[in-house]
Amino acid sequence: MNIIGITSCTCGIAHTYMAREKLIETGKKLGWSVKIETQGSGGIEYPLTAEDIQNADCVILATDVAVSGTERFKGKPVVKVPVSVAIKSPEHLLKQIEQKLNK
Repeated sequence: MNIIGITSCTCGIAHTYMAREKLIETGKKLGWSVKIETQGSGGIEYPLTAEDIQNADCVILATDVAVSGTERFKGKPVVKVPVSVAIKSPEHLLKQIEQKLNK
């Protein structure tokens, strides 16, 4: 499974990066490729490339605020969740995505 996404919290600091790390760690545990862009007080970090987007099976928007650049994901399945979901239950989130994509 190849997952990409964006994380962003209201302050754009701690929870943005915590969610990114949890999703990446959980993806590795499941044997998936996970690349997450952050949008926060420091601007955009770890930007997604056109190739990342093209190869993605699904996009996760784990955000508590509006993010820019979502038009890049047109035609891709997009899952929107609060950033807390990515932090507290990333494995459950990724497994739900897998179930929906395999239907």
